[in-house]
Amino acid sequence: MLAEKLRISDLAHPVLTEMQKQALAHADANPVMLTPEAVLAAACAATGLSDFGDDGFRPRLSLWLKACDDDTGLSALGRAGIFGQAVNYAVARLYLEDLIRRYPEIEQIDIDRPLIIAGLPRSGTTYALALLAGDPRLRSLPHWEGIRPVAGPYIVGGKDTRHDLCAREWAQTDALLPFVKSVHEFAPDHVTEDIELQGMDFGGYYIEWTARVPAWRDFQFSTDRTPWLRYMRRAMQALTWQKGPNRWVSKCPQHMEQLREVNAALPGAFTVINHRDPVASIQSAITGGAYSARVTRASVNLREIADYWIDRYERLLRACVRDRDALDPARSYDLYFHELMADPLGQLEAIYHGADLPFDDQTRTAFETAITANKRGRHGQLSYDLRGDFGLEPAAIRERFSFYFDRFPQVRVEVQ
Repeated sequence: MLAEKLRISDLAHPVLTEMQKQALAHADANPVMLTPEAVLAAACAATGLSDFGDDGFRPRLSLWLKACDDDTGLSALGRAGIFGQAVNYAVARLYLEDLIRRYPEIEQIDIDRPLIIAGLPRSGTTYALALLAGDPRLRSLPHWEGIRPVAGPYIVGGKDTRHDLCAREWAQTDALLPFVKSVHEFAPDHVTEDIELQGMDFGGYYIEWTARVPAWRDFQFSTDRTPWLRYMRRAMQALTWQKGPNRWVSKCPQHMEQLREVNAALPGAFTVINHRDPVASIQSAITGGAYSARVTRASVNLREIADYWIDRYERLLRACVRDRDALDPARSYDLYFHELMADPLGQLEAIYHGADLPFDDQTRTAFETAITANKRGRHGQLSYDLRGDFGLEPAAIRERFSFYFDRFPQVRVEVQ
């Protein structure tokens, strides 16, 4: 059965729902201050804690918030979302530091040869992760746990309330922006990215999806990202201590531009690099971003969104081409989108062979179940139109990425 094709016809000139209008009005009436003092004070008030651990994150937090504050195109709701996200990361950090202070043995936990997936946004990384997470021998990160990684503060009457909290938040998001789930689902049980754990040390490119923050983007390219990737590992240790096992499978598209640093922060990692026609990936990403912009931006500028992300993709791919051969070929695998879609079980078996993981009948059954449960387009598939919506020619975009096709000629052209 083919997935329903969904067309967003008002990208450039959004027709807002009543709920969207109310959310924007509420944010306008309740502006936020994007300052480190406001964020950290809110986190302390929410938790009753004050020890954030190592202060190395503070300059990054300041730059993060200033870059967002300098974006005059953000709507009040966009600013509120960034403020709330920063507070949530600070809250999670306070709880993590408190947990490790009380149980210092957490820092001795070994994160054993994790499987780390890198790849462009919208290149099959989410699908690959969801399938690999079907193996109970691997530790993955459901969204409900990724956004609240420390359980203790949320156990009420003997029940862990984090799943219920996440379900309510997702229901609100889904009601506000119903097409989001067709782009990237954030339901509680959706296996999420490790960027949530990087965010606790105020690292990563998450805010680039909401705000135009060239200062933050350029800072990331000019600095060593290993510190916040090591903090990600610290969070993995705590999550493993709460519930094993200690061999992880995780992913983040931004790992494409930090392959060396990920492997430095996670010694022994097996890296899976997803590859896809960048134009196919870009059309999906910018359409989703343009849709969300109706509430996060003061106005929707489709060309601005496209220009930013085409450039951003080029940076991701140039870094990947630069660093791919630095990885140990025995500890890495190139996964091509068309091959994953055609033969997911065969590709998973190849990954397991490279990662030295047994691929037995039980594993095969687990993956067959995961493949059935994660069919593409179960929420409908968006219909994309680069020419009609963005005034862009696919061939002209692809020309910018000739260096990538030269290095990875197995990548198939999808968008003509």
